[in-house]
Amino acid sequence: MTISYWAERQLRKGRSRGAGRLADGTDVRGMASHQGLDYDDTVVPGQIVASVLHFPEALRSRPGEIAIALRWGYGSMFGVAHVILRHRYTEPTATLLFGGALLTVTFSMFPILGGTPPPWRWPKDVLLTSLGTHAAYVLASAVTDDLAR
Repeated sequence: MTISYWAERQLRKGRSRGAGRLADGTDVRGMASHQGLDYDDTVVPGQIVASVLHFPEALRSRPGEIAIALRWGYGSMFGVAHVILRHRYTEPTATLLFGGALLTVTFSMFPILGGTPPPWRWPKDVLLTSLGTHAAYVLASAVTDDLAR
């Protein structure tokens, strides 16, 4: 997803509202000094992990670093989930289930655990970015799984 965020920043050239606030109006920091293009591209995933896993305060103060580690870790974990689905279902069913599960987690966990607004209240560019980056990830996972067989 990191590559897709980079590509989108190049295409937008700074013309984006981005994911700048939580549901309560609190400002949200993006990753690597950029404004977040969607909530996955902010410190919110790191804050969720730190809260759920009850990290000590020293780690909680570094949600950006936690989010980067999470991005690399859950990317692999979800990739394995596609492999498991592929053993049970044929394509395109496996990829559709995989993509649906990924979006369900994104659209439910951010509001429930991260304090973001519900997806239907996200700015249009944030919602489209989230759908686009997740679609790119789902496609990359399916193609990689297919090539590895």
